[in-house]
Amino acid sequence: MKIAIGGDHAGFQYKKEIINTLKGLGHEVKDFGPNSEDSVDYPDFAHPVSKSVNDKEFDFGILICGSGNGVAITANKYIKVRAALCWNEDLAKLARQHNNANILCLPSRFIGLDLAKQCVQSFLATPFEGGRHSTRVEKISNC
Repeated sequence: MKIAIGGDHAGFQYKKEIINTLKGLGHEVKDFGPNSEDSVDYPDFAHPVSKSVNDKEFDFGILICGSGNGVAITANKYIKVRAALCWNEDLAKLARQHNNANILCLPSRFIGLDLAKQCVQSFLATPFEGGRHSTRVEKISNC
């Protein structure tokens, strides 16, 4: 899979570790930054990740910031993006199964690194169920 990843300074350490995990699993990963723990504005990194997923350059995106909320709000401005804030494996699976989410947003200040990695693996491994959920997902962008 091709995966775009980014976040902010609060997510920097998790991002580095998750990239290593993803590459170890054979995924192609593009890091959109940031490149240090220096304070940055999350939209500067969430926008390019979200645009790349929206434009289907990447299969999935992962965004990591302190709460996960800022990157999720930013990502969901894109019409073809369904970004889900997840803090446990069940939510990561349901985001894929029921909502066909294509960007996983993680709150680095509220979950441990091992749990974040488990969320990533569950999110990527879980298919969209379709069926009754398809109609609902199709209605999301009707604005």
